[in-house]
Amino acid sequence: MNLDQNSGEVITLSEAQNLVRDFQTVHPQEIKAFYVGSNLLKAIMEQEGCIGLRIYNAYDDQSKTKTVVLVGVDEDENDMKEGVIVDKTFRCPPTCPTVSILD
Repeated sequence: MNLDQNSGEVITLSEAQNLVRDFQTVHPQEIKAFYVGSNLLKAIMEQEGCIGLRIYNAYDDQSKTKTVVLVGVDEDENDMKEGVIVDKTFRCPPTCPTVSILD
């Protein structure tokens, strides 16, 4: 399978709710979500040659918490070495929505 700008799949709210619920049932103590601002997402996606986004699970040894690293992907399906790479996301908890459609 080749990666392109259409890779991935749109799912229904019900499917999303089931996936999130099942994860939280199996991993009740895990971080529920990570928030990244739209300007940073745009900065990754607007890089020349970027066709998508790869999200890596990561670990912050300083704070002893799980995190994610976001990096652009080029036409050759490789992570973009130059340019914008994002971490320092806001974790939920503690930064959770008051009301969530996925909780």
